[in-house]
Amino acid sequence: QHHTGSSKSLEPLRLPSQLQSPLSKEATTSNQQPKESMAALRAQRLFLLQSSSSPSTSTARPRPHPRRSGAATCRAALRVPSGIRTAEDNLSLKLEWIEPQAPRAPASPSADVSVEKLRAIADAAADRAEMHDIIGKQRDNWNHLLLHSTNSLTLAASVMAALAPAAPALKASAGVLLASAAVTMAAVNKIQPSQLAEEQRNSTRLWRELERDVRAALALGAPTTRADVQEAMDRVLALDAAYPLPLLPAMLEKFPKAVEPARWWPRRRPSKQPMNSKSFGRRGGASGNGWTQDLEDEMRGILRVIKAKDEQEFLTVGKLVLNLNRGLAVAGPALAGTAALATVFIGSGEAGTWASSAAVFGGALAAAVNTVEHGGQMGMLFELLRNCAGFYRKIQEDIEANLGEPDVERREGGEVFATKVALKLGRSMSDLKQFRKMASPSVRDEDIKEFAGKLF
Repeated sequence: QHHTGSSKSLEPLRLPSQLQSPLSKEATTSNQQPKESMAALRAQRLFLLQSSSSPSTSTARPRPHPRRSGAATCRAALRVPSGIRTAEDNLSLKLEWIEPQAPRAPASPSADVSVEKLRAIADAAADRAEMHDIIGKQRDNWNHLLLHSTNSLTLAASVMAALAPAAPALKASAGVLLASAAVTMAAVNKIQPSQLAEEQRNSTRLWRELERDVRAALALGAPTTRADVQEAMDRVLALDAAYPLPLLPAMLEKFPKAVEPARWWPRRRPSKQPMNSKSFGRRGGASGNGWTQDLEDEMRGILRVIKAKDEQEFLTVGKLVLNLNRGLAVAGPALAGTAALATVFIGSGEAGTWASSAAVFGGALAAAVNTVEHGGQMGMLFELLRNCAGFYRKIQEDIEANLGEPDVERREGGEVFATKVALKLGRSMSDLKQFRKMASPSVRDEDIKEFAGKLF
């Protein structure tokens, strides 16, 4: 209704369709009840008069609506109760203010580039995992094929050497086969196919783990930075160095002078953040980021036990296996070469009988040594022990990195980190409490009898 300055000159205007629809419907359905129709029109005029009159003439001052920012729209609906004869005051106007949604800020170009880089790293990790899996199966086949073929050569040559005194034509054949077996053993012992296969199996698992971590970070939708991309790239380069794909010349040393844990993760960079220390309150009480003094003592105890027992145990056994494997790698070709040399003297009088026996005995021993070394997969066992020692070395560095951060808010969540450590050690959360006493300086390393890990 338009207000011209006088309350008597008010003229009704046509309501919008949203306001007219309930009244028009009521009027069309009440043709047989003209009184109800007139009452509806009176209610309509009464509402419009009261809503358009000045504040001085209205009986009830409406509440001022809060000022809306932006181009906010309003949805209005007039509700007329069914008993319109008796309730003119029951008319109500329902207003719903619809706030416009703020448009999302477009992602920065650098964030989009970082996301694309992480996707490229995840795709590369999936490709590397497939490559290492294929090569691992191939090198495992090498181990079986070379083992059986070398043993077949050696045993066949031994049989020929035994028959050579009666059939001199077999003398040369026995010597050639034994010499070929000696050269083959030396080459196979140098590359250790079982150890190569174990390297590829472990690297396949680690590449798949890297792919899962990167794709999980992308699925969270959190903003990615250059630091995230750099961390993923460091893990890629560390894995490439730890488990190279080519056989030569980048093959890992199979008989190292010193046994060290395998390392497939990048070295941690020193933090450049200010060292703001945060002290704990009451012992055992909740502190920032889930860390408590008791939890720190548990982690320190676990760290000490791993260094004193678990890692050293695997390194000690690894040295024994390495020395045994080194001896077998030398003994096999040496025995086969000695047997090949003995075949030269077969048929030379009385010494020929001893030469034939030496050739047969040397060939049989060479086959036995080769079976123990490659059938028992001594190289795989040594690599497995190195990987286990590296597994515990990584747990040590994770614990040291968290305890070395004075600001607990910058650490990984205490409860989550403790759960991860418990799972890696194959223990429950309650089992970790027994390591608190190990953090005390009064406990000597010689007094520690139990290992931290139950998984390996």
